Amino acid sequence: MNLTTITVPTSCPTCDSLLELVNDQLFCRNTDCEAKSSKMVEHFAKTLKIKGLGPKTIEKLSLSSISDIYSISQSEINNEIGERVGAKLLQQIESSKSVDACQLLPAFSIPLIGKTASKKLFSKIANFSDITMSSCTKAGLGPKSCANLLDWYDREFLHNLEYLPFSFRADVQEPTAESIGKSVCITGKLNDFANRSLAKDYLESFGFTVTSSVTKKTDFLVDEEGRKSSKSTKAESLGIPILTIKDIIKEIL
Repeated sequence: MNLTTITVPTSCPTCDSLLELVNDQLFCRNTDCEAKSSKMVEHFAKTLKIKGLGPKTIEKLSLSSISDIYSISQSEINNEIGERVGAKLLQQIESSKSVDACQLLPAFSIPLIGKTASKKLFSKIANFSDITMSSCTKAGLGPKSCANLLDWYDREFLHNLEYLPFSFRADVQEPTAESIGKSVCITGKLNDFANRSLAKDYLESFGFTVTSSVTKKTDFLVDEEGRKSSKSTKAESLGIPILTIKDIIKEIL
């Protein structure tokens, strides 16, 4: 049997930085590595569901940081991907600015800080500025998660990211007795959310259950576009209130 000798690489193929072996995995620790930067931008866009900002577009637009997404000009976008596609992308980028802190934090590629950790954290705090060791511990985050988050906050957020066009405030609140068990269905375009997935996360943070269809058990239909649809017609026939998301939240607060 011929055995093939595998030589373990010692440097990053992109930036040539020394690789670090951790638990049989190799890591490039260079924060300026182009391969890492593009992946972080890709993850950010995917988490915030910025349609049209995939790997190829990121490469075409030469986006090497999250800040680049919000500083690139309309003319630069149009020159690279055309006016029609560029206009749609700009609209998506603009809509992404409305996400709240709980939805935003997992987009920054912080190790061990995903949607679950973010929901735990923002059930205890209201703003990025409230991120401390004490608040992380009270939220039930583990030692490694706390360390990763606080390191990112001091090293990245305060120096590079706090000027991004977000409120950094959380809309997440404790579910109320009025909302728990209530069922909501969404139809049409939304006023304050880039897509239904973000609206679903928002409503679920208040204790609502979001369904894909209207039934006798549906308590509210969200229709902010006002166009006739099969869902709105069925909701009317069943006497289900048709409201905006803001109106539904007012109902329970």
